[in-house]
Amino acid sequence: MTKFLQTLMDGTAVGSLYALIALGYTMVYGILRFINFAHSDVFMLGAWFSYEVAKIMGWTGQDQSHPVWASAFVIVAVMVACGTLGFVIERGAYRPLRSAPRINVLITAIGVSLFLENSGQLPFLLGTQPQRMPTLMPEHALFAVAGVSVRAVDLLVIGISFALMALLEWIIYGTKLGLAMRAVSYDTKVAALMGIPVDRVISMTFVVGSALAAAAGFLYATKYPGINQPAHPTWVLLGLKAFVAAVVGGIGNLRGAMAGGLMIGLVELFGAAYLSPHLRDVYVFTLLILVLLFRPEGLLGKATIEKV
Repeated sequence: MTKFLQTLMDGTAVGSLYALIALGYTMVYGILRFINFAHSDVFMLGAWFSYEVAKIMGWTGQDQSHPVWASAFVIVAVMVACGTLGFVIERGAYRPLRSAPRINVLITAIGVSLFLENSGQLPFLLGTQPQRMPTLMPEHALFAVAGVSVRAVDLLVIGISFALMALLEWIIYGTKLGLAMRAVSYDTKVAALMGIPVDRVISMTFVVGSALAAAAGFLYATKYPGINQPAHPTWVLLGLKAFVAAVVGGIGNLRGAMAGGLMIGLVELFGAAYLSPHLRDVYVFTLLILVLLFRPEGLLGKATIEKV
């Protein structure tokens, strides 16, 4: 029971991070019908910007002596920074190709991803050396359940992730911006004829998705303080797993991305705990293959009917 509960908590924490990243993938796909492969690099920059902001503010120690509002300040700062970056990427790289063939946009997305990874290694930017994230959240155990020590940082990671997902749900289904996003996702031309500023809505989609990826980067760096260099394969693999989560849940479906992220996290952690820790990536992509074989539209997705 102790091992099960510990794995359940860890899997939920990791899965909630996958879900935050997957939401950015699924939002862009739902509107523009292409995969923004640079999204995983925005997540990476969210982790690195968290470290840089903390360093600028002088919060570099590991002794938990920082102000109680330090983590809130950092997460808001990196969400604003990466949201701005998402706007710049959409405006400079994707909008000029709005009417171009899909393959052109796909190649551009890969190019933007490589540009962010490699430019981040420049000495006057992030550099090539791994860093350690300062301790901004309390790491002490709050209580124990069946022998499992529940740490404050784990509860905060899960709580902040679910709060951001609930906030996005409200934005999409309870605001005019969300209504405009849903209208554009159905038919861009008709939405434009109805007076919806399509370009502005698409830009805001990138801003919101990038901000969520930045929050996931901060939470990931907080839970796993070792931050690898910008071009390290770990970031690409984490982004791929989040993309798998979006596909498993139903690409283009927000609730599907949330459910897919949690499922991927639980499958990965339970497989590593009860089968083999060396094959944790295999479990994730095996689940992807099974879903594509038996339910190609995803768990919560709907089959698209095309007229011939």
